[in-house]
Amino acid sequence: MKHNRLLFTVAPLALMLPAVAYAAPLPANAKASSAAETAVAEASLDKAADKEVFSTGVAKGRDRLDSATSTSALRADDIQKLGARSLAEILRNIPGIRTEASTGEGNSNYTIRGLPLASGGSKYLQLEEDGLPVLEFGDVFNVSSDIFIRADFNLAAVEAIRGGSASTFASNSPGGVINLISKTGEVEGGAVQLSTGLDYGAHRVDFDYGAKLTDTVRFHFGGFYRVGEGPRAIGFDGYKGGQIKFNVTKQFANGFIRLYGKYLDDRSPQYMPVPIKITGTNDKPNYENFANFDVRKDATLSRYNASLISLDGNNQPIHDPVSNGLHAMAKSIGFEAQFDVAGWSISNRLRYSNVSGSALRVQPAAVGTAADIATSIGGAGSTLSYATGPKAGQIITNPAALNGNGLLQQLYMPQIDVNSLNNFTNDFRANRSWKLGKGDFTVTGGVYKALQTIKTDWLYTNILQEVVGGGDAALINVTTAAGVPVTQDGFVSYNLSAVGDTYRRSFDVDYDITAPYGSLNYHIGKLAIGGSLRYDMGKVRGNIFGFGLGGGRTGLTSFDFNGDGKISVAEGKTGFLPLTRPAPVHYNYNYLSYSTGVNFRVSDPLAVWARYSRGARANADKILFTAAVSAVDGSMPNSSDGYDTVKQSEIGVKFRKAGLNINVTGFLADTTDHNVQAGTGLQVLRDYRAYGVEAEASFRRGPFSIAAGTTYTHAQIVKDYLVATVNGNIPRHQPNFIFQATPQFETKRFTVGFNLVGNTKSFTQDTNQLVMPAYTVVNTFLQVRPTERVQVMVNVNNMFDKIGLIEVTQGSVPVNGIGSARSTNGRTISAALSMAF
Repeated sequence: MKHNRLLFTVAPLALMLPAVAYAAPLPANAKASSAAETAVAEASLDKAADKEVFSTGVAKGRDRLDSATSTSALRADDIQKLGARSLAEILRNIPGIRTEASTGEGNSNYTIRGLPLASGGSKYLQLEEDGLPVLEFGDVFNVSSDIFIRADFNLAAVEAIRGGSASTFASNSPGGVINLISKTGEVEGGAVQLSTGLDYGAHRVDFDYGAKLTDTVRFHFGGFYRVGEGPRAIGFDGYKGGQIKFNVTKQFANGFIRLYGKYLDDRSPQYMPVPIKITGTNDKPNYENFANFDVRKDATLSRYNASLISLDGNNQPIHDPVSNGLHAMAKSIGFEAQFDVAGWSISNRLRYSNVSGSALRVQPAAVGTAADIATSIGGAGSTLSYATGPKAGQIITNPAALNGNGLLQQLYMPQIDVNSLNNFTNDFRANRSWKLGKGDFTVTGGVYKALQTIKTDWLYTNILQEVVGGGDAALINVTTAAGVPVTQDGFVSYNLSAVGDTYRRSFDVDYDITAPYGSLNYHIGKLAIGGSLRYDMGKVRGNIFGFGLGGGRTGLTSFDFNGDGKISVAEGKTGFLPLTRPAPVHYNYNYLSYSTGVNFRVSDPLAVWARYSRGARANADKILFTAAVSAVDGSMPNSSDGYDTVKQSEIGVKFRKAGLNINVTGFLADTTDHNVQAGTGLQVLRDYRAYGVEAEASFRRGPFSIAAGTTYTHAQIVKDYLVATVNGNIPRHQPNFIFQATPQFETKRFTVGFNLVGNTKSFTQDTNQLVMPAYTVVNTFLQVRPTERVQVMVNVNNMFDKIGLIEVTQGSVPVNGIGSARSTNGRTISAALSMAF
C-alpha cells in the first residue's frame, strides 16, 4: 500500500493534495462578478498586477493600497505548488496565521497575531466559504470548522484579513477572517487531475468545468474523490470520500444572482500525540523516537483496533468502526445576489447547511513501561496477553522486551457524535457613495442573521495498546495475580476511567444571532478615513446532559457488550447519560464592536495606515458545564461571560511597484478568554496581551519570483483568574517568530521551486519550563508542461524528513523519559497528471 507506483491509473487518485488547476486565459468577452476569480485569471497573464482588489471582511471591495487593513491572498495556481496535505498546511502560508497543522484533515488549531490558542479550532479567526461562515463558531468542542470544508479544483482563491474591519464586517471574527472563494464559471473550460502518493497510500481524482449557457448565464461545477491510508501508517484506508460543488450565475445589466450548492461526504483520520523519549534538561531537551515507533510516520491508530464499543447518546450499545475517524457530512444550498439600484449597491448572501457526522480519535492517557501499566490496572503480579491481532490470546512473557521498547499506552477513545451542526446564515448589505466637497463619502449598512445548532454526544472508552508502528499495534489484556481478567478484549472500561467518573456529555443547544452593522468612509485625494459599528445580539436556548453538572447527573452502569451473560470488570465500568435529568440553557448576550482607521496614499506605490478596533467573540459550548451558566435555570449570572473581547491597534505601510510588493504591520492586542484547554481539560479564564510585527513581501523579475512572510510576536498571560502562578508567562506553543517563503523559477515548459515554513522555539505548557525546539519544514515542487494544457507535477512534503514538534503533553522533562508529542508528518512524495480543456 505504501509503495504504490501506479502513477497515472484511471482509478480514483491522490489523497490529501488540494491542488488547483492552473487558470486558463480570461476570455475577451468575460464579465467579472468575483474580484477574486478575476484576479486569478489576470494573475495567470501577469503575476505583478498593478491593482489588487480585496473583498473579504471589508465594507466594499477596493484596492489594497487604498484600504486601512492588513490583507493577504493566495491564488489557485500558487496553492497548487505548496504540496499541502490539509487545509491547515495551506493556511500556514498566510503571514500572521499560526496553524498547528498536525492533526490531519480537520480539527487543527488556528490563531492569529498571538491571540489565545487554549483549545482546538479557530476561536478568534473565522473560516468562511464564499463570504459566509462554515460554522458560526469555529471552535465547537472536538468538531471545528475545518472538518467541513475542503480545498479542491473549485477553489479560486483564499483571502485573509487580519484584525481591522473583520470585527465589524464578519461574525465572531475579532482576530480576522479567512475566506475560501469558489470559481463561478468566469474562466471557461475545466481540468481533470489524477494523482497518487509515491511513498504513501494516497489516490485521488479532481475535476472541474465552467462555461456559459447563454450570453448572461454561466455555471461551474467540480469536486474530488479520494481513498488511501494517508501520510501515516495506520493499517487501513483512513481517507475515503469526496465532495461535489456547483453554482449557476445569471448576469443582468445592473447585477447578478447566483445559486450554489455543496455535498461533502468524507472520512479522514485524526492524528493525536504519540509516545516519544524526552531526556536532557527543560531548556535543552532531547526528543527521540522509541524503538519501532516513529513520531513522524506512525500513529495511535491500528488495524487491530477495529471498533469503538460503547453506549450511544440514547444509552444504546454501538460498535462503530475506528476507520470512521473524522466523518464530515455537509449538504449546503446558497443564494447570492448583487444589484445597483438608484445609486445603491445592494447585496445579499444566504446559505443553509445541513451538517452532521462524527469525530473519533485515539489519544494517550498514560504511556509507561509494560510492567508499570499492568500494575496500575491489575495490581502487583498482573500478567499481560494479546487481545487482538495475529497473536491474540498469547501471554507476553517478557514485558520489558515488548517490541524492543517495553512500552504500553493506555488510550482514551472518544467519539463525538455530531447529530446536528445545522446552520442558516443571511447577510444583507447596502452601500452608496456621494460626492461631498472634493471627496467621496460612502455609507454602508447591513444586517447579519444566523441560526446555529450544536447537537452532539460525547462518548468515551478506555483501551490498552502496545507501542509499535506500521499500523500493527494490538490491544492488550491484563489479568490479576489471582487470575481475574480486568480488561475485556483490550478495553479497560467503557467510559473515561481515569477521571474517576463518567466523562459523558450531550449538547442540544440552539443559537440565534442578529447583528446590524454599518460604516462611514470619506476619501479625498490621498486620504481615506472611516469607521464602522456592529451590535451582536444572541439568544441561547436548549439543554445539556451529563458529567460536570452535579446533583447526580452522571454515573456508572453495567452492560453485557459481548453477550456472554456475564458482567466483566470492564463491563461494570460503563458510562451512561442521565437523559431524564437535563440542565437547561437559557440566556442572552449582546456586545458592541467598532473599528476606525485612516489610510494615506503617500504616492502611487506607497501607502501608510493606522487602525484601532474593538471586536468580540461570543462564547459557545466552551462555557457550558462551567459556572458561567447556571445548571439550575440556564441563566448567565454575569453577562460578560457570554463573549470575549479583542482590542487591537495596528499601524502599517504598503508598497507596490514593478513586481515588488511589501506590507509591514505593527500590532498590539489585548484579549479576554473563557475556555477549556485542549489536552488537559482545564478551565481557562484569562487576560492576554500580544504585540509584534508582521511582514510579507513578493517579488518577480523575469522567470524568478518569491513570496515570503514572517511575524514576530511577544505574547503574555497578563492575568489568570484561576491559576495565578502562570501570570506573566508566555502562552504555551507561542513562538517568537513564524515564517514562510516560496521562491520559484517558471518558464513556459516547467516551474520548479520550494516552500518552507517554520517557527522558533516555544514552551510546551503555560508553566514555561519544557521547551519545544524550533523547526523548519521544506516542501519542493516541480511542474512540467510537455504540451499545451498538460502538466505533470511532483511534490515533496517535508523533504528532509524533519521532526517538527507541534505539541508536547509534558510540562517538564519526565523522570522516566517517557512522554507523548505530536509532530509534523514525515516526508511524503506525490505526483499528479493534469489535463485542461
